[in-house]
Amino acid sequence: MAIPKAGADPLDDLGRFVAPFAALLRRAESRQALERYTTGLLSDLVRKTASDLGRSLPGTNGQRLQELLTRTSWDPQQLDRLRVAHMLREASVGDGVVIVDDTGFAKQGRHSVGVARQYSGTLGRVDNCQVVVTAHYVDRVFDWPITARLYLPASWAQDRQRRQKAQVPRAVRFQTKGEIALDLVDFAREAGIAARAAVLDPGYGDQPAVLDGLEGRALPYVVGVGVAVRFRRGDAVEADSGERVSPPYSGRGRPRRVRTLQDRVPPETVEALGNSLPPEVWHKVAWREGTKGSLVKECARLRVYRAGRRGKAHPSAGWLLCERPRPGHAGDKKHYFVWGLDRLSLEELIDVAHVRWVVERFYEDAKGELGMDDYEGRLWTGLHRHLALVMLAHSYLTLRQSYGPEILARPPGETGGQPREGSAPPPAGGFPPTGARQHRRTPARRAGRAVSAGHANRGSKP
Repeated sequence: MAIPKAGADPLDDLGRFVAPFAALLRRAESRQALERYTTGLLSDLVRKTASDLGRSLPGTNGQRLQELLTRTSWDPQQLDRLRVAHMLREASVGDGVVIVDDTGFAKQGRHSVGVARQYSGTLGRVDNCQVVVTAHYVDRVFDWPITARLYLPASWAQDRQRRQKAQVPRAVRFQTKGEIALDLVDFAREAGIAARAAVLDPGYGDQPAVLDGLEGRALPYVVGVGVAVRFRRGDAVEADSGERVSPPYSGRGRPRRVRTLQDRVPPETVEALGNSLPPEVWHKVAWREGTKGSLVKECARLRVYRAGRRGKAHPSAGWLLCERPRPGHAGDKKHYFVWGLDRLSLEELIDVAHVRWVVERFYEDAKGELGMDDYEGRLWTGLHRHLALVMLAHSYLTLRQSYGPEILARPPGETGGQPREGSAPPPAGGFPPTGARQHRRTPARRAGRAVSAGHANRGSKP
């Protein structure tokens, strides 16, 4: 399916899709600028800054587009909420999960909001960059972005002069990426997303506050964990008496410390636990189709309890998932901690763990096709508005690719949400999205390159 190029007139289906969102802006000139900006994000321009779009798009200029991002009065989170409500009606079959991840934008200088020398998993190193935390929805048919927020390093959060120049709101304080992740989960739930679980990458697996926060919200989760994270064996914890035992006292010197579960069942590293599993608990698991056939590894699970700070006992129990390449095959070992999904089989848990690759595909498309990392302004508001418009453009592609242009005639305020007659039905299989063969949409192409918004091309990993 060809994605139309930007032209002198608004694209008919894009204009209909954008109009209800543009209504958040009061002035007609601002609404027209929003349509032009979104059209530009879908164009084949190499760079998609406001100035580049203004020079290339008829009917606007760089100043108008820059004012849309920095001076016009509108709330990007309000746009996100309206878009999420629309996508829940039109692009959701329910029983989905929320993926939380972060991505880096390489930057020069020190004046762009949030830029600092910091680690970026995207870049694979410490470098000068911005880091944005995102939330993404995925079910067995659809996926689309929910919202995003810039991580503001402590050096920025505590620098009054830099904050003022970048117009960082006073209410914005320093938060870890994990705290931002929990805020995005709350945003998703308040926007109406009833996720059955959250999926997070290993960068969050060693943050107890994040895991406690998810458990406190009663939201099941699957999180990647590094080999040095420690857990207690579930059978040993459950067999322990739980009593506080005082060692015999000889009458001389300081009495020995009372022994507790913390002493009797020491926590072990993920690496040690995985290496200790006997051969009979390992099973071959295939979770989806790749470019060379099914992706298969040997997987096992072990009942474990989380270890608290300094090895203290923690009441939270779940599964440690262990994954290793089959004999004779290359690949890395991976590990995940699962909480709240005890009813799922090993195969189903592996499926949930691996659904996180969808957000990597989103980053690839959003940066390579929609200019997600092209914002060159320095302001907090401008960056977040740019991100909201990139997500709006991606949602447009998801709907257009799923149903064709006719679905875009339905305004976001209209009730309903079932696929129109003649559109592709949801697959018969359940969650997670293992049914690439059951429901494969034709990838859209623009300027000779595939755009995989939604679940197009889900059969291959980027």
